[in-house]
Amino acid sequence: MDEGVLLQIKNLTKSYGDVLAVHDLSLEIFSGEVFGLLGPNGAGKTTTINLMSGLLQPDSGEVILRGEPLKARDPTVRGRIGICPQENVLWNKLTPYEQLVFLGDMYGMSPSRIRHRCQMLLEVLGLSECANKITATLSGGMRRRLNIALALIHDPEIIILDEPEAGLDPQSRISVREFIKSLVKEKTVILTTHNMDEADRLADRVAIIDRGELLVLDRPEALKQTVGEGDVLEISLKKGVTQIEPTLDFLGDRAQILIVEDVLQIRALDLVNLLQQILSSLHDRGIQTGDIRLRKNTLEDVFIQLTGRRLRE
Repeated sequence: MDEGVLLQIKNLTKSYGDVLAVHDLSLEIFSGEVFGLLGPNGAGKTTTINLMSGLLQPDSGEVILRGEPLKARDPTVRGRIGICPQENVLWNKLTPYEQLVFLGDMYGMSPSRIRHRCQMLLEVLGLSECANKITATLSGGMRRRLNIALALIHDPEIIILDEPEAGLDPQSRISVREFIKSLVKEKTVILTTHNMDEADRLADRVAIIDRGELLVLDRPEALKQTVGEGDVLEISLKKGVTQIEPTLDFLGDRAQILIVEDVLQIRALDLVNLLQQILSSLHDRGIQTGDIRLRKNTLEDVFIQLTGRRLRE
C-alpha cells in the first residue's frame, strides 16, 4: 500500500436482504486530503460511510486503516474517526459547552485537554457567545456547527462530514468551508454533499457512486475536462454566417456546433484549451468574431452524464 494512503477500501459488498447497497467497492483515501463522496439518493453513500468508519460489518471485502484491517465496532478505532451525521444528534437540555465536555469525558480525555478543545472549537466555529445557552434555544445554523464540533472534540485523524452545510445560512456556509480547509493541515476529511459547488470548492478528489458501485474517481478539474456534456463557448459572428462546420472540422464528433441568431455555440470537452485554435481557424477563413463567452463544464454536468439524474433525484 502507498505510504500516502490512509484508508483503503477493498472489494466491499453489503446487502440488506435482497437490496445490494454496496457492490464490490474499492478506493483509496490519502492522508491530508478532502475526499468527496457523491451519489444520488439511494446510491449507497451512507452504507459506505458506516463501513469505512467501522460502524457496519461488510458481507465481504475489507477496510484497511494505516495498513491494519479495521474491524466493525472496534473500540480502538473510535478515537481515530469522528463522524458528523446528516441529522443533528444533540442533547437539547444541555449547553454547547456541557455537551462537548460530556463527549470529551466519554472519550477518556483529560479535563485540561477537554477545556482546551472546547474553547478552540467553540471559537473557530463561531459558538463562543452561545457556549452557555441551552441548546434547544439555538438557531439551526448554530446547532449544525455544534454537531460538527462534537465530531471533532476528541481530535480524530479522520473526520467524516455528512452534508456539513445542511441548514446553514450563507455566512455560516463560508465559515464552515474555511474551517474544513483548515482541518486538512492535520486531518483527512471525507465529505458527502448534495451541493456540487461545495464539492468542487473543497474536495481534492471526488468519487461518484451509484447503486453501490464506483463510477469515477478523480480530481474535480480532471473530471470536468474529460467527463460530462462539455464546456459551452458562445462567439458572436458577423451577420449572415450560416456555415461553420468545415472550419471547425478538427473538433470532430466530440463537439456540438450550432449557429443561433448570429451566435456560434460550441459544446465540447476541455474547450478552454481549444479556444485559441478555434479563434485562429475562424480568423484564417475571414470570419469576423465579436463577443466571446465561455461557461466551463461543471461537476453537475459530470454527475448527470454518469448517473442520468441530478444529485437530489
